[in-house]
Amino acid sequence: MKTLLPALLTAASCACFAEDVKFPAFRAVDADTKVGIGYGVAVADVDGDKKPDILLVDKDAVAWYRNPSWEKFIIAEKLTPKDHVCIAAADIDGDGKAEVAVGAEWNPGDTQNSGAVFYLIAPKDRTQKWEAVKLPHEPTVHRMRWAKDWQERMTLIVAPLHGRGNDPGKGEGAGVKVQRYIPPANPRDSWELMAIDDSLHKTHNFDLVQWDDDVAQEVLIAGREGVFISNWSQEENRLRLTQLSGTESGGAGEVRFGKLPGGRRFFAAVEPMHGTNLVVHTEPTGWDGKKLWTRNVLDSALVDGHAVGCGDFIGQGGDQVVVGWRAMGKPGVKVGIKLFTPLDKDGKEWRQTLIDDNTMACEDLALADFNSDGRLDIVAAGRASHNLKVYFNEGTK
Repeated sequence: MKTLLPALLTAASCACFAEDVKFPAFRAVDADTKVGIGYGVAVADVDGDKKPDILLVDKDAVAWYRNPSWEKFIIAEKLTPKDHVCIAAADIDGDGKAEVAVGAEWNPGDTQNSGAVFYLIAPKDRTQKWEAVKLPHEPTVHRMRWAKDWQERMTLIVAPLHGRGNDPGKGEGAGVKVQRYIPPANPRDSWELMAIDDSLHKTHNFDLVQWDDDVAQEVLIAGREGVFISNWSQEENRLRLTQLSGTESGGAGEVRFGKLPGGRRFFAAVEPMHGTNLVVHTEPTGWDGKKLWTRNVLDSALVDGHAVGCGDFIGQGGDQVVVGWRAMGKPGVKVGIKLFTPLDKDGKEWRQTLIDDNTMACEDLALADFNSDGRLDIVAAGRASHNLKVYFNEGTK
């Protein structure tokens, strides 16, 4: 009986935890029903009114949508002959208004001459067109984010999909050159540019993580080789990568960081790139930086999974996982967004909730509290559905 008691207590505590879990309801609102592709969404205060606005990089336009009316303002158009592909938005100078960078000339099959990076200079009236400053770039520019370094500077990190000149189908050859752009006082001047990693292939997405106690944000990056967490090497001005997951299902495409109730770290990934699996990898007890994290497949029925988010929608004290899929090139196949909620503190059991049923061919999504009610909401952009939607969190039921 003595040996059974701890197990019984654990089972009872898990059951109580699961019974206490609530599930949110969402109310969908159309922000735009005439989106081209909706490659990327970002959330930032564009006009300085202390409300989070939505930014969208579409195939031939860059726009922001004013909260709460979602009035649309196009700030750049046709920066390159081929499509725009990614966007980064954050207040990097402390004036309360977002600075914006954009990636463009998207052609993943051209690993020599494709790609473009622009910094957009805002006019006094931010509803008008912004000035585009072209910056140096690598081919196949694909994802970008503003990140704080160890000197508390906001710098732009840009990750291409492929290495220069490599085989885009196999992802073989030169590694992806992830670069860091340090903005000058005058953004029209030359930017300091440095390669911070070139060891990975097919780096489809990355997240920024406050991993340790220093001021710098670390990079959590997904690629053909798996998912890696970085730490800055100040001496070398480069990233030092630690592998967290492997290639069980062909590496990873999307990745976001989260914490379970109780504080245990995890990350959610779509495996492989554009894949069918939503997978949570949980930090092992006593992790020493050498062991891969514990892998748990939450869903294996995604059709072209293309967006992931982690956040606490229900006040659980830990994060839930949102995933969107787009079924590109597969008309008639259902698309949508799902929410996965942990039912125990170790992240072993999860419950699935459908948020969008076949109205959002999800290309990208982001999380924010758009109406200041203390609850986290979702914004998503749809490729084949040609829409931008806000999913307001109506609370638990």
